[in-house]
Amino acid sequence: MAGRPPEYFQTSDEGAAALKAELAAFAAEAGFVKMGVCRPDAIPEAAGRLRAFLDDGHHGQMGWMTERTGWRGDPAALWPAARSVVMLAESYTPGHDPLEDLEDGTRGAVSVYAQGRDYHDVVKKRLKRVGRWLLDRAGPGAEIKVFVDTAPVMEKPLAQAAGLGWQGKHTNLLGRDLGNWVFLGAIFTTVALPPDPPEAEHCGSCTRCLDICPTDAFPAPFRLDARRCISYLTIEHRGPVDEALRPGLGNRIYGCDDCLAVCPWNKFATAARDMRLAPQPGRRAPELATLARLDDAGFRAMFAGSPIKRIGRDRMVRNVCYAIGNSGAPHLSQSVAPLTQDPDPAVADAARWARMRLAQN
Repeated sequence: MAGRPPEYFQTSDEGAAALKAELAAFAAEAGFVKMGVCRPDAIPEAAGRLRAFLDDGHHGQMGWMTERTGWRGDPAALWPAARSVVMLAESYTPGHDPLEDLEDGTRGAVSVYAQGRDYHDVVKKRLKRVGRWLLDRAGPGAEIKVFVDTAPVMEKPLAQAAGLGWQGKHTNLLGRDLGNWVFLGAIFTTVALPPDPPEAEHCGSCTRCLDICPTDAFPAPFRLDARRCISYLTIEHRGPVDEALRPGLGNRIYGCDDCLAVCPWNKFATAARDMRLAPQPGRRAPELATLARLDDAGFRAMFAGSPIKRIGRDRMVRNVCYAIGNSGAPHLSQSVAPLTQDPDPAVADAARWARMRLAQN
């Protein structure tokens, strides 16, 4: 299509298809493993599903989910000028089995996505690069907005509508050629691009992701009660965790990958391409005794550039105390002893619980 004026791409069906093909090729060159396109109005069922999730209280303390629900449920309302949504997938497939990190109770298990650099920064920079290419190629009048998990955008339903994959029974996106270890990014644009057909669900009768959940966070297939989800409890939940749920946390101190790790579609998972997403020193399975000694400055230094940093020292040390209580290692009781007098009430409560639980072993 060399030599075509920019207006050609926005006024011609042939030109729009050619632009989309070139965009997909550039996105792959930039590091994304898959691209798809849908219309902003492609997920009419999303608003009702979101409303039911919120009405059931399954969002827990995530009050931000109750805000701007009109935009979340209807991407067309978020930016009325948008004519297309370009959905892109970035792989972070681990080179190890994350379930292995649950075997040593004296070390903390960290969700794979948080073992490397903050994906928000990595993916957004790549998205902006692809977006700039689209603006340059589409010509005057083209506009874009890019989103990576920080705006009222329901990326997973949009990704399914764009043909990238489907939301599995664990509610995460997975694809026949992706597995489920992917980050999603969205480019809303005023450029009209040909949409892709939506992907159908291919979970079949498999229930591995539901069966392995340590805290029974799935009331039914394709439904998640965040209030029982370990990722929510260790990252979003403020204050003490329900004592009935604490044993199920095991040694998980930030997130949980169990339902992702057992998905059979991962045998087709695309390898991660960006080494910045690979585990950084000290981020995979750190020693609990070391983490228990962290003050605020030490926490910030240890997790600089990591998504873990946003939960703060107190919540991390609270999680560490729960993990120590579940460790079955009595010698770790001395690591939490000073924390029973911690200024943060949730940390002090967790430390006392850990010592009592270890004393019972």
